[in-house]
Amino acid sequence: MTTLINTLREAARKRAAYNRTVAAIEAMPLDVALDLDIHRPDAHDIARKAVYGH
Repeated sequence: MTTLINTLREAARKRAAYNRTVAAIEAMPLDVALDLDIHRPDAHDIARKAVYGH
């Protein structure tokens, strides 16, 4: 039972990090995003790779 709870906590923590990362990318000023070669439509892919590693 403890393993299940820890797994669920980790999944929730990762999902929160994913959501924060997407929000940060989407809120980034356009000039900063372009300087970093980040395109806002790629926010979900970037967040997924950053948080989940794939």
